[in-house]
Amino acid sequence: MKKYVISIFCVLCVMILSTYGGIMPVIYADNDVLKNDAKASLLVDYESNTVLYENNSNARFPIASMVKLMTILLTYEAIDNGSLTLDTMITTSENASGMGGSQVFIDPYVEYRAEDLLKSVVMASANDASVALAEYISGSEGEFVNLMNKRSQELGMKNTLYANCTGLPAPEQYSSAYDCFIVLKQIMKYDHYHKLSCIWMDKLVHPSGRETELVNTNKLIRYYKGCDSGKTGSTSEAGYCLTASAKRDDFRLVAVVIGSKNGQQRFTDVSSLFNYGFANFENKLILDSSVPVLTGVEVKMSKQKTIDVYAKDSFYGLSKKGSKDEYEFKQELIDIKAPKKAGEKVGTLLVTKEGQVVKEIDLVLGSDIEKLTYFDSIKRIAENW
Repeated sequence: MKKYVISIFCVLCVMILSTYGGIMPVIYADNDVLKNDAKASLLVDYESNTVLYENNSNARFPIASMVKLMTILLTYEAIDNGSLTLDTMITTSENASGMGGSQVFIDPYVEYRAEDLLKSVVMASANDASVALAEYISGSEGEFVNLMNKRSQELGMKNTLYANCTGLPAPEQYSSAYDCFIVLKQIMKYDHYHKLSCIWMDKLVHPSGRETELVNTNKLIRYYKGCDSGKTGSTSEAGYCLTASAKRDDFRLVAVVIGSKNGQQRFTDVSSLFNYGFANFENKLILDSSVPVLTGVEVKMSKQKTIDVYAKDSFYGLSKKGSKDEYEFKQELIDIKAPKKAGEKVGTLLVTKEGQVVKEIDLVLGSDIEKLTYFDSIKRIAENW
């Protein structure tokens, strides 16, 4: 199939993008500024996955209740596949209601709405609500843990092994700062999660009528500008942990700390990481998906002689403030023949730096193209003649 390539060279304020396959080289790290006593620290640009700072981010540690990030993700994915809805009534077990640690004191053998249990996990890190959700989704917590480990492998989480759905101490359970980032990024695709994660105070009304107060364990929701999601964790073996995200304008960061020395210090450590990121970097819209990448592209056997082609997704470039990097854009189009619908893929846009592809974006049609009829052909011949 015939292809043609059009190359556009631009000077862009952009940094290298990465994939989940591994951490990209740190593009800038001031150890004196960001040094803390946590066992592991990580700061990542949400859009490109570029690591802005890291310390032991692939090392394996217990992460306490940050394990519940995967419990939350699998609950939303169960809603996606239709096996659960927010209004599903879940009958709780004695096993779930008997969970120790952080809890909302659910009653056994009664029904709770799935959304209320999920909110209890997201806001209050409730162990009992986590197990209730796990038992409903997979039949038992053990089977749910198998699902957690299967999903972690699918996501490329190379330094994670789950032993329960709560984060309660288990010798064989561990994760890493970077793997926690991977899970939170998946969860943040759900608008409903943001709705719950931004609630500061609420209450759980039990079937009996009694109430349990819910207070968000992530204090940055209230006290750090732009923070709209996150998960805390703390045990004697894990120390104090936090995975959180903050957004200002079009720039979103994710920060992780594992093993801070006390509860307040984890919030201070994550705030320092956010402050560093917002002060030193910016995220710019380089390629707007609403603006044609190519105009006047010839179309064969169509009523339209030419068509406009768009990038399916916008391209954001991360840059350190004051720096510039040269990028190359290459458009690879296949022969476009009618009929086709708007949005159909007709090629690929390759974003390269120093000869290496850092991003691939589908090229799509901006409008329908109709096949040329016999009478249209005669008319066009007459016009040309």
